[in-house]
Amino acid sequence: MKALTWQAKRTVSVEEVPDPKIIEPTDAIIRVTSTAICGSDLHLYEVLVPFMDKGDVIGHEPMGIVEEVGSAVTNLKPGDRVVVPFNVSCGHCYMCEHGLQSQCETTQVREYGNGATLLGYSRLYGSLPGGQAEYLRVPHADYGPIKIPSVGEDERFLFLSDVLPTAWQGVKYADVPEGGTLAVLGLGPIGQMATRIGAHFGYRVIGVDPVAERRAMAARHGIEVIEGSDEEVVEKLRELTDGRGPDSVLDAVGMEAHESPVAGIAQAATGLLPSPLGRAAMENAGVDRMSALYTAIEAVRRGGTISLSGVYGGMKDPMPMMTLFDKQIQMRMGQCNVRNWTDDLLPLVDDPSDPLGVLDLTTHTAPLDEAPTMYEKFQKKQDGCIKVVLKP
Repeated sequence: MKALTWQAKRTVSVEEVPDPKIIEPTDAIIRVTSTAICGSDLHLYEVLVPFMDKGDVIGHEPMGIVEEVGSAVTNLKPGDRVVVPFNVSCGHCYMCEHGLQSQCETTQVREYGNGATLLGYSRLYGSLPGGQAEYLRVPHADYGPIKIPSVGEDERFLFLSDVLPTAWQGVKYADVPEGGTLAVLGLGPIGQMATRIGAHFGYRVIGVDPVAERRAMAARHGIEVIEGSDEEVVEKLRELTDGRGPDSVLDAVGMEAHESPVAGIAQAATGLLPSPLGRAAMENAGVDRMSALYTAIEAVRRGGTISLSGVYGGMKDPMPMMTLFDKQIQMRMGQCNVRNWTDDLLPLVDDPSDPLGVLDLTTHTAPLDEAPTMYEKFQKKQDGCIKVVLKP
């Protein structure tokens, strides 16, 4: 089959790889009909290079048609249409039963002290072949895949794999008070959906991004938008909220924020080291670009909440503890527990009125063969690129 493979820093290519096979009785094989490029995939492309191996099949936002199931899978049958969550969870361990599927004790990657295995996401999360491919092996298919209607555009359901539940969890974690204000930093795919979900919950939502096309997309969904440098953003947010700052701030940017030149140099240098040295550097140093998080800390009102949906990977990042303590800031974060939110989201995406605007997120659709070009375009924010969907 054809699959998108990681080859080197900023280099991915479509190659012929072996077809996946049933290994465990709880496995399923799906034929991928749509698979998206996530902002987190760009971390593999640029930052998490030391944890990648040449030939790794990447991608963690797939959906498709069930082709084959293992002997223990009774909830699915060939021909079913499913969305596959990016985290692999068993559904019956302590963590899964407590709604923390991203910490699944059955699939935890204990070699690195990390949580559940993720599709197509480096040694850090299990080196499991990902979904930017013609076919995909899905472990724990007796629990994970989300069965969806057999009709309707793929893009109506595709984002249940990651974008929608990640944004939903981020807004929930932001703990916005009734009638309160939520600021969302970064209007990529997660930020876009977080703003719409916040508005769906009845909050005042302010979106922040330096890219005009991203602000325009949020604005057409009724979101207030602002731009500016970090200091300007803080001042503008205070001006819009009686001088206090927003009740909650959701950081949808993460480790590759703009306006962090020193950390950017550190990331680049780490990516050029031989893999063992690069892994040691990332496991023992602070290499994240922290400007978005610092902006969130400065902007949120005293006693407010910061929710982190953007991915951070440094182990010793400097944090302004005096400010966090003095302002009495609460923080929540973590990989999304996809299956915990499925029942909330499925009725909304299946609603013909499209209340969350899921059909207005994809800006680029391309065949799998064009994936390398689309990665570059997405990373460089060219051609108004916000969300790419690949069709294997």
